[in-house]
Amino acid sequence: MTTHDGGWPAGTPCWVDTMANDLERSQAFYRAVLGWDFSGGGEEFGGYTNASVNGRLVAGVMPTHPSMAEAPKAWTVYLATDDAAATAAAVEEAGGRIISPVTQVGDLGAMAICNDNTGMPFGLWQAGTHGGFGTFDEPGSAAWLDLMTPSFVGAQEFYAAVFGYTYQSMGMAGQDYAMFTVPGGERPAGGIGGASEEMGEGWSVAFAVASVDDAVAAVEAAGGTVTGAPYDFEFGRLAHVLGPDDESFSLFAPSAQSGGNADANGDADAGADDTV
Repeated sequence: MTTHDGGWPAGTPCWVDTMANDLERSQAFYRAVLGWDFSGGGEEFGGYTNASVNGRLVAGVMPTHPSMAEAPKAWTVYLATDDAAATAAAVEEAGGRIISPVTQVGDLGAMAICNDNTGMPFGLWQAGTHGGFGTFDEPGSAAWLDLMTPSFVGAQEFYAAVFGYTYQSMGMAGQDYAMFTVPGGERPAGGIGGASEEMGEGWSVAFAVASVDDAVAAVEAAGGTVTGAPYDFEFGRLAHVLGPDDESFSLFAPSAQSGGNADANGDADAGADDTV
């Protein structure tokens, strides 16, 4: 099992969560599709529940606040920071916007919700006792996280200014795409690509599964929607799906030859060390 303890290097995608209009329905869905177990749910944190695989944290699912019942649902991707307040200031200095200011979440850590300079939302997470992903690249956990943005160059400049990202262009035919590495990182931590009608826009997550076809069948049986039929590409097999509240995510199984990761749109390979 590929595991990780404690916080993640600054700038690394370190956590994902989503809101659920019917928490029990969503928990049943992800239990069936990704094998998740759930804990938490106390009033102290608004009913927030942590999902885990083999006892390791992989994601969060929370009840939707009544004021947001009609709002579109999506997976929020959080980027690690050692100092949430300082990073929030850097976000604003680089042309982004703070949507929800830095908030201490008990002894678990501190968070904020931001928009980057292209309007794409993401979260900040400063780890306390909750370090973020406790396992990765294993069935049920995150395999790859990336951003599809309306301003490919502008977004790269923003994340370089805020987090010190460096980039490796993938040179994909017909699409701008680059993998990013965080300072001190030995391997790519994620990717940034140009948004399109086909690829959509925003941060997204691909969860690892043992069999994409089996997982797609589980999605349909559990009440989800398959928006992109499974297909093979150089690094494995991929499908795009929606959860119970139309939250979008991908399912990915690496090929035996690659043994690596793919970005959520099937564009690139990236190995994993202590980055997801």
